[in-house]
Amino acid sequence: MIFKGTPLSAGPIKKILTVLTAVALAGAVSAPSEASGTKAAVEKITVAAAADIYVSQASPTLNHADYTWLSVCPKTCDGVANSERRALIRFDVAGVPSGATDVTMALELQPARSTGTTVAVHPVTAAWEVASTSWTKQPAFGSTIAERTGFTSGEVARLDVSSAFDGNGDYSFGLTASAGAQAVLHSSRAPGGLGPRLVISYTEAPVVAEGPLPFDLPSVQALRASPKKVFAHYFTPYPISFDNKAESEDYYTRNYLNPAGESNKHLAYGGLLRDRPLPRAPLSGNWQLADMETEVRTARAAGIDGFTLDILSLTSQNWTRAKLLIEAAENVDPGFSIVLMPDMTSLKADAATLATSMAELAESDSVYRLGNGSLVISPFKAESQTAAWWSGFINEMQQAHGIKVALVPVFLNFAANYQAFASISHGFSNWGNRSPNQQSGIAGNIKTSHDLGKIWMQPVAIQDERPNQGIYDEANNTENLRVTWDNAISGGTDWVQLTTWNDFSEGTQFTPSAHNGGAYLDISSYYLTKLKTGTSPPIVRDTVYLTHRVQMAAARPTSGTQTKFMTPRANTSTPRDTAEILSFLTGAATVKASIGGAAQSYQAPAGVSAQRYPLKYGTNGVSVTRGGATTAEVASPFEVRQNFSVQDLQYDAVSSGRR
Repeated sequence: MIFKGTPLSAGPIKKILTVLTAVALAGAVSAPSEASGTKAAVEKITVAAAADIYVSQASPTLNHADYTWLSVCPKTCDGVANSERRALIRFDVAGVPSGATDVTMALELQPARSTGTTVAVHPVTAAWEVASTSWTKQPAFGSTIAERTGFTSGEVARLDVSSAFDGNGDYSFGLTASAGAQAVLHSSRAPGGLGPRLVISYTEAPVVAEGPLPFDLPSVQALRASPKKVFAHYFTPYPISFDNKAESEDYYTRNYLNPAGESNKHLAYGGLLRDRPLPRAPLSGNWQLADMETEVRTARAAGIDGFTLDILSLTSQNWTRAKLLIEAAENVDPGFSIVLMPDMTSLKADAATLATSMAELAESDSVYRLGNGSLVISPFKAESQTAAWWSGFINEMQQAHGIKVALVPVFLNFAANYQAFASISHGFSNWGNRSPNQQSGIAGNIKTSHDLGKIWMQPVAIQDERPNQGIYDEANNTENLRVTWDNAISGGTDWVQLTTWNDFSEGTQFTPSAHNGGAYLDISSYYLTKLKTGTSPPIVRDTVYLTHRVQMAAARPTSGTQTKFMTPRANTSTPRDTAEILSFLTGAATVKASIGGAAQSYQAPAGVSAQRYPLKYGTNGVSVTRGGATTAEVASPFEVRQNFSVQDLQYDAVSSGRR
């Protein structure tokens, strides 16, 4: 592991991991507490069928696996004796908390025709596979657990199967008919997502007022009820792990953080990356999918609605990872949305080919659609193709695949392109800036979009540094993050895109990492809640965030082999050398800091406030005291050094809530 500028010893990393392990990042965000007077919210998980078929006594060796419907009929079916039909449906249930209470589970079926059939549901405990199941080779059905008479085409039929619930895992059900005509139900292969669904509702166990956040994050259900949406830009080249190895020998350590990695490919600029996802121990089983599920859970726990998925190619490893992320969302929570974002800086496919690939991904219930069913396509650098080209793509999606598209282009130059795209777009976005002095135009962009009847997706970023491109933006500690959020909220943005979740090559990651530990994601959760609820959430726990660099902005390595250096991007804020204390306090308090060993003290007000001090060489720490008691404290493991071997211009972050 390497600092952005100097080798990082095992000690600081162990400290960070100890802090983060204590709060279990995958579910670290606290739900509303009974102590604060908030009732536990009812949550809901909807699971699409993983497999479904029907078998027929009249065709004893067939499984009808390609049919878009399921047929259920009594022993005398439509006047023909000994021609009974049965259906089998399997679901993979995940995401129900172990402490959930008041759990109900309903099997939802969508009839393709209206009949007066009496249908019973039976648990099926034996394993079965579609390819090998037929009337003569079907698993045993258990006793009836639910029954319904009468089905109406176009109306969802719900059968209560709560008695079968036994936690997360596989559930199989068999359907039989005892009376009436043949019941015809849509299968999972029916277009439009009309197949069987399992809906699990539950109440999350209340928690005490503890956790890493300074406020109580509303429930997932409450946040998703808001029309305001927050997505995080997912970049497939940087998963949690490339090789499932221990931190000391994994690909990040050997090749991306090491200046000599990948056969000295990154030697000139000191290594490709300066940070990495939080290291983990090797996993068993399908570790790639498990890692993706961890990322979905982490984002979900922070209140994020979903990922905008950067689609770099339609083949190869990045395509495989894109599909794996969608599968992970399905497994963890189908309500966690994946927005398809073709990356037009690298995709060179024609409109028909792109449409075919997008339609393939859109088969998943986790891929984001508007309330009217329109599929959201949000191309990055949309101006790489003309508006006419995109109009052709939209027509291809409709005519060849039966999918209506809501286009939300992300421009690198919004002003130069939005008018040409207005007639074909549902909304607009841009990639934005990463410096606080360049955020004054946000309200104007939002107004321009709203005046045209379009939604606006505002980019929100922490910082940006690109060693291999030799450039960086001055973010002024957390100022760019806070200013962008504030301007987006006050300007009335409809959606937000966090740029980015995990593009470590540009240093823009919100995902918990070795150098931010989840602090930036926690801060963003506060503003996310303000955006969605329309009010600043009450501070219920004193929490302080400390951010600083590990070297002065103008300094150059005193050793090592680096020859290419990052310089400020044109028009960015003036680079500065500061340590910032961002406090979220329940009441006024004394904040004491040690900046490079020099003692500092000030009176901080209740609420959110920031205090800066000149950066000094050495270590940094901060504490909050009120009434003689220490209510929050944190020490940074990142030492500011005068001598170093690699240029490092990211702002490291630590939180008192993640000790």
